[in-house]
Amino acid sequence: MAIFNFLERYQKATQRDYVQRVVEHDKADCAVVAKQWGADYWDGDRRFGYGGYSYDGRWLPIAHDIAKHYGLKSGDKVLDIGCGKGFLLYELTQAVPGIEVHGLDISAYGIEHAKEEIRGQLLEGNCTSLPWPDDYFDFVISINTFHNLKVFELHVALGEMERVGKRSKWFCVESYRNESEKVNMLYWQLTCMSFYAPNEWEWLASSTGYRGDMGFIFFE
Repeated sequence: MAIFNFLERYQKATQRDYVQRVVEHDKADCAVVAKQWGADYWDGDRRFGYGGYSYDGRWLPIAHDIAKHYGLKSGDKVLDIGCGKGFLLYELTQAVPGIEVHGLDISAYGIEHAKEEIRGQLLEGNCTSLPWPDDYFDFVISINTFHNLKVFELHVALGEMERVGKRSKWFCVESYRNESEKVNMLYWQLTCMSFYAPNEWEWLASSTGYRGDMGFIFFE
């Protein structure tokens, strides 16, 4: 199990006011709205989530990095667990022509407003029960999804990720390395249910039989 932070360049470009997130609005009320995974979360006011999530090409360099690292090639089957609007999956088809992409997300709104070119390959569903057979995918990815699960759900979801992937796997979650980053994470997050340091995530993943890689987003 190795650690790769493919999203580091993207995260460092994002500016956040952690304190404002807490004091400007009722954080609890905002979290309730965010966890509906609807229009407010994706394209509503920033206090509920993304504040507008539209395609702008930012995922293409990340897609190239991931494809190169894992040696993805034409004909490979790829699954994104928690694919949202499918922007990364679309960029993977641009980085690796001929790749076969699939996605699953709990948000019907996200899928309905996904990139048109791949919308037909996306399914609404829960990551604790993946509707594909064992060893179906060459590469399975999940970004900013597993930390939204309770620990008993997380245990099942990681096992499912391991089950459907026959080769490479990588997931990325929000985490913290010190008290400052933990406070910033608590201030900023809206949907997290699992708050763990990197070594805890490693232990938890190993305990499920997960044999892939992982990465972390830190709130410096």
